[in-house]
Amino acid sequence: MSNPDALPGFTQLGAGEPCSGVEVLDPRLVPLGGIRAMTVYRTLPQRQRSLVGAWCFLDHYGPDEVAESGGMEVPRHPHTGLATVSWLFTGRIEHLDSGGTAAGVLPGELNLMIAGRGITHQEISGPEVRTLHGVQLWYALPEATRHSENHFEHYAPDPVTIEGVAGPGATARVFIGELAEAVSPVDTRTPELLGAELLLDPGATISLTTRRDFEYAALAENASIEVNGVRAAHRELAYVPAGADTLTITAGPEGARVILLGGVPLGEEIVMWWNFIGRDHDEIAEYRRRYQAEMGLDAPDQRDAGKRPLFGEFPAGQLPPLPAPPLPIARLQPRA
Repeated sequence: MSNPDALPGFTQLGAGEPCSGVEVLDPRLVPLGGIRAMTVYRTLPQRQRSLVGAWCFLDHYGPDEVAESGGMEVPRHPHTGLATVSWLFTGRIEHLDSGGTAAGVLPGELNLMIAGRGITHQEISGPEVRTLHGVQLWYALPEATRHSENHFEHYAPDPVTIEGVAGPGATARVFIGELAEAVSPVDTRTPELLGAELLLDPGATISLTTRRDFEYAALAENASIEVNGVRAAHRELAYVPAGADTLTITAGPEGARVILLGGVPLGEEIVMWWNFIGRDHDEIAEYRRRYQAEMGLDAPDQRDAGKRPLFGEFPAGQLPPLPAPPLPIARLQPRA
């Protein structure tokens, strides 16, 4: 029977009924570079799923012993059309960007860098760091704000308690959006996003009231969990489509840490290549050309005469910038 109040494009479910169509995404291992590369576990993007809301990138790393892995040493590199979210569990990373911000990334504190029309930054774990453990997230900026000026914001959310269904519960730190009566004040320039860290007590089951127009993804950060009755192993990402108003997460006997992401589907096609997000192949090619020229990695181009630099100035004495890889022979295709 049809329901005139159903949301278009979403499966209509009864009140309080969780969505059972959970898709589990396996991580792929990606070295960050160098002989002693720190390995990250990437669950977004994937061939079968590019976006969760506007979230388009999720790297999970650690706990890594820096003496063995070499830590994080990512020299100056560009971004366009997106925002980066750095969230640590252990360690410290030094952030430096061409917007004029130098900041430490610390456990339990959000560092948000909105690239807008263009920015460059570097991320380096200092010699005093022994263990590094966290996630790096990106979300795509919508057409309305993707050409805006770059911006950096820091926020340390207070923990809030979530009662368990029966017995143990959880603690949440909501760094973007709203959940469990916690509201982040951070302006993302992207409507309707959620980002939160959940610490579930051993054996806890929590039931979260969620938005029917949101899709969600839960990263099983340090242990297996169940999301709406579907198991996600350590480092896997459980995707929950839009259409339900309840999300149930269960931890095993050791408890669990979960990174919960959500948002209204972006509703725009994007082209995502290397560290750029644009809307077509030619735009990405132009970003690459401008970056190479501005960094002195390629010869200056007369087409840039009189133009405002896209990627900004950078303090002297830093590591050389990363060169952009060659563009693929085939034209880059947009993803929804």
